[in-house]
Amino acid sequence: MTPKNDFERICVIGLGYIGLPTSAALAARGFSIHGVEVNASVVETINAGDTHIVEPELDLLVRAAVEAGRLKAHLEPAEADVFMICVPTPIREDKTANLDYVWSAAKQIAPFVKSGNLVLLESTSPPRTTERVAEIVATESGLAPGTFHVAHAPERVLPGRILREVVENDRIIGGINDASTEVAARFYEKFVSGRILETTARTAEMAKLVENSFRDVNIAFANELSVLCEELEIDVWELIGLANRHPRVEILSPGPGVGGHCLAVDPWFIVELAPKSSNLIRTAREVNEAKPHWVVDRVRRKAERFKNPKIACLGLAYKPDVDDLRESPAVEITEQLVKAGIGDVWAVEPFISEHSEIPLRDLQSGVEDADIVLLLVGHRQFKRMPHQWLREKVVFDICGLFHRSD
Repeated sequence: MTPKNDFERICVIGLGYIGLPTSAALAARGFSIHGVEVNASVVETINAGDTHIVEPELDLLVRAAVEAGRLKAHLEPAEADVFMICVPTPIREDKTANLDYVWSAAKQIAPFVKSGNLVLLESTSPPRTTERVAEIVATESGLAPGTFHVAHAPERVLPGRILREVVENDRIIGGINDASTEVAARFYEKFVSGRILETTARTAEMAKLVENSFRDVNIAFANELSVLCEELEIDVWELIGLANRHPRVEILSPGPGVGGHCLAVDPWFIVELAPKSSNLIRTAREVNEAKPHWVVDRVRRKAERFKNPKIACLGLAYKPDVDDLRESPAVEITEQLVKAGIGDVWAVEPFISEHSEIPLRDLQSGVEDADIVLLLVGHRQFKRMPHQWLREKVVFDICGLFHRSD
């Protein structure tokens, strides 16, 4: 079979934090994008040239792509040259991978996949997921295996820098066979300026999990240090600063835990695959998942000195200067405080307008009216607030807002 060279029409399944920026970046480079999203209001928003997520310059790029006719959102897939699956891969309560969205996407596109087409899985997935996608598409479409190409190309972007990194970052490309790897690599070479690193599908899947597990383990070390230093009455920020003066030491900063769809989820995929051989990875996850409870316990003890404490939680996002609340330890901490009923609890989060379970306040009144202030996320807006607002408050600088040099 001769591989197709025509990559003009791209069908992107999932228009969320990865799918929409990727679609906009592709459209800006002349590709025609048929976006698919199950949420009808999101479809309407995108087709109006607007965005439902916060990402620098994304609104401008989406508007330009829609106005140029190169990006349109739909509720159903259509025929294309390339099918990109960019759906969530969360974990269940028992810490096992929930791949239902991937399986559903594979079945959804199957009737539209033709011989020579390329199917790409960008969603972070455990090894063998891409092979299973190929099996589902073959079964549901009636195409013989090998008559279409399937590969995994894990996204490796940072929220707040997605539009830049989706083009500039090196990309790992792993096909279910050599032909699929070759065709997928040729597609990414059309818009990626970083290096194209070819491998197998299983290795590509594992690479993404290993990258995020490495970071999770390192953050767990910093978070455990913060707990130890509290017990030993040592300033953890000074300690880390001094230790990092060693030329071969680079300890990360502690925080309220670990959030985001990747770092808080991906290590569990490895633990599920090899539970007896992943003790360090599991322990790191347990350390990071315990940190929000440690924060709540500290606040609860301080709150006992007040008759009806007013508690302000600064930040709900999982990282600074984004609106992404997925797996956010700041949300977990704030919700636990609300449910504990130990006082009046509210949050200050400049990147969202409402939350179903947490009252929101503006920064100045939120801080000035509080007895206890938790600095949970290092948003720029928080760094710029006058320090006098915090006078005579009980302050928990969980994210090191006033200790960082960045």
